[in-house]
Amino acid sequence: MSGQEIFIIIIVALLLFGAEKLPEIARGLGKGMRDFKKATDDIRNELETSTRDIRKDLNEVTDTIKKDVTGYAEKVNKDLNEVSDSIKNDMNDITSDVRRNIVEVKENIEKDAQETADNLNKRQEDTSSDKENK
Repeated sequence: MSGQEIFIIIIVALLLFGAEKLPEIARGLGKGMRDFKKATDDIRNELETSTRDIRKDLNEVTDTIKKDVTGYAEKVNKDLNEVSDSIKNDMNDITSDVRRNIVEVKENIEKDAQETADNLNKRQEDTSSDKENK
Protein backbone atom coordinates (compact mmCIF):
# COMPACT_ATOMS: atom_id res chain seq x y z
CA MET A 1 0.00 0.00 0.00
CA SER A 2 1.13 3.49 -0.73
CA GLY A 3 1.15 6.37 1.69
CA GLN A 4 -1.99 7.93 0.17
CA GLU A 5 -4.00 4.74 0.59
CA ILE A 6 -3.01 4.41 4.24
CA PHE A 7 -3.89 8.07 4.84
CA ILE A 8 -7.34 7.56 3.29
CA ILE A 9 -7.96 4.44 5.42
CA ILE A 10 -7.04 6.35 8.61
CA ILE A 11 -9.39 9.22 7.71
CA VAL A 12 -12.26 6.80 6.98
CA ALA A 13 -11.61 4.98 10.28
CA LEU A 14 -11.69 8.32 12.18
CA LEU A 15 -14.95 9.28 10.52
CA LEU A 16 -16.62 5.94 11.17
CA PHE A 17 -15.46 5.20 14.70
CA GLY A 18 -14.33 8.50 16.10
CA ALA A 19 -11.10 9.40 17.87
CA GLU A 20 -12.17 7.77 21.14
CA LYS A 21 -12.72 4.28 19.69
CA LEU A 22 -9.54 4.11 17.58
CA PRO A 23 -7.19 3.10 20.47
CA GLU A 24 -9.53 0.23 21.40
CA ILE A 25 -9.72 -0.89 17.79
CA ALA A 26 -5.91 -0.69 17.46
CA ARG A 27 -5.50 -2.79 20.65
CA GLY A 28 -7.98 -5.33 19.30
CA LEU A 29 -6.17 -5.48 15.97
CA GLY A 30 -2.82 -5.84 17.76
CA LYS A 31 -4.18 -8.62 19.94
CA GLY A 32 -5.68 -10.33 16.88
CA MET A 33 -2.38 -10.11 15.05
CA ARG A 34 -0.52 -11.56 18.08
CA ASP A 35 -3.01 -14.42 18.32
CA PHE A 36 -2.74 -15.06 14.60
CA LYS A 37 1.08 -15.09 14.79
CA LYS A 38 0.97 -17.42 17.80
CA ALA A 39 -1.43 -19.76 15.97
CA THR A 40 0.79 -19.85 12.89
CA ASP A 41 3.84 -20.52 15.09
CA ASP A 42 1.98 -23.36 16.83
CA ILE A 43 1.00 -24.85 13.46
CA ARG A 44 4.58 -24.52 12.22
CA ASN A 45 5.92 -26.25 15.37
CA GLU A 46 3.34 -29.03 15.04
CA LEU A 47 4.29 -29.59 11.40
CA GLU A 48 7.99 -29.69 12.29
CA THR A 49 7.30 -32.19 15.08
CA SER A 50 5.19 -34.36 12.79
CA THR A 51 7.74 -34.29 10.00
CA ARG A 52 10.51 -35.03 12.50
CA ASP A 53 8.64 -38.18 13.54
CA ILE A 54 8.07 -39.11 9.91
CA ARG A 55 11.76 -38.55 9.10
CA LYS A 56 12.72 -40.68 12.10
CA ASP A 57 10.39 -43.49 10.95
CA LEU A 58 11.70 -43.19 7.39
CA ASN A 59 15.30 -43.40 8.63
CA GLU A 60 14.45 -46.50 10.68
CA VAL A 61 12.84 -48.16 7.66
CA THR A 62 15.84 -47.22 5.51
CA ASP A 63 18.24 -48.68 8.07
CA THR A 64 16.20 -51.89 8.27
CA ILE A 65 16.18 -52.23 4.50
CA LYS A 66 19.95 -51.62 4.35
CA LYS A 67 20.51 -54.32 6.99
CA ASP A 68 18.27 -56.77 5.13
CA VAL A 69 19.96 -56.09 1.79
CA THR A 70 23.39 -56.44 3.40
CA GLY A 71 22.32 -59.73 4.97
CA TYR A 72 21.06 -61.05 1.63
CA ALA A 73 24.24 -59.91 -0.11
CA GLU A 74 26.38 -61.69 2.48
CA LYS A 75 24.31 -64.85 2.09
CA VAL A 76 24.62 -64.71 -1.71
CA ASN A 77 28.39 -64.18 -1.41
CA LYS A 78 28.64 -67.12 0.97
CA ASP A 79 26.64 -69.33 -1.39
CA LEU A 80 28.76 -68.22 -4.35
CA ASN A 81 31.94 -68.99 -2.45
CA GLU A 82 30.62 -72.44 -1.54
CA VAL A 83 29.68 -73.17 -5.16
CA SER A 84 33.04 -71.85 -6.35
CA ASP A 85 34.91 -74.02 -3.86
CA SER A 86 32.85 -77.04 -4.88
CA ILE A 87 33.61 -76.42 -8.56
CA LYS A 88 37.32 -75.99 -7.78
CA ASN A 89 37.35 -79.27 -5.85
CA ASP A 90 35.52 -81.07 -8.67
CA MET A 91 37.94 -79.64 -11.23
CA ASN A 92 40.91 -80.73 -9.09
CA ASP A 93 39.46 -84.24 -8.86
CA ILE A 94 38.88 -84.38 -12.62
CA THR A 95 42.37 -83.01 -13.30
CA SER A 96 44.02 -85.59 -11.06
CA ASP A 97 41.98 -88.37 -12.73
CA VAL A 98 43.03 -87.14 -16.18
CA ARG A 99 46.68 -86.94 -15.08
CA ARG A 100 46.49 -90.44 -13.66
CA ASN A 101 45.00 -91.73 -16.91
CA ILE A 102 47.68 -89.93 -18.93
CA VAL A 103 50.39 -91.56 -16.83
CA GLU A 104 48.77 -94.99 -17.34
CA VAL A 105 48.50 -94.46 -21.10
CA LYS A 106 52.11 -93.25 -21.22
CA GLU A 107 53.29 -96.32 -19.31
CA ASN A 108 51.27 -98.64 -21.59
CA ILE A 109 52.69 -96.95 -24.69
CA GLU A 110 56.23 -97.20 -23.31
CA LYS A 111 55.66 -100.88 -22.42
CA ASP A 112 54.23 -101.62 -25.87
CA ALA A 113 57.08 -99.72 -27.52
CA GLN A 114 59.62 -101.70 -25.48
CA GLU A 115 57.93 -105.01 -26.38
CA THR A 116 57.92 -104.02 -30.04
CA ALA A 117 61.59 -103.06 -29.86
CA ASP A 118 62.41 -106.33 -28.12
CA ASN A 119 60.51 -108.30 -30.78
CA LEU A 120 62.32 -106.45 -33.58
CA ASN A 121 65.67 -107.09 -31.95
CA LYS A 122 64.83 -110.77 -31.51
CA ARG A 123 63.78 -111.09 -35.14
CA GLN A 124 66.93 -109.35 -36.24
CA GLU A 125 69.00 -111.74 -34.13
CA ASP A 126 67.07 -114.72 -35.49
CA THR A 127 67.59 -113.50 -39.02
CA SER A 128 71.30 -112.98 -38.38
CA SER A 129 71.72 -116.41 -36.85
CA ASP A 130 69.81 -118.03 -39.76
CA LYS A 131 72.18 -116.38 -42.21
CA GLU A 132 75.22 -117.62 -40.31
CA ASN A 133 73.88 -121.15 -40.21
CA LYS A 134 73.39 -121.29 -43.92
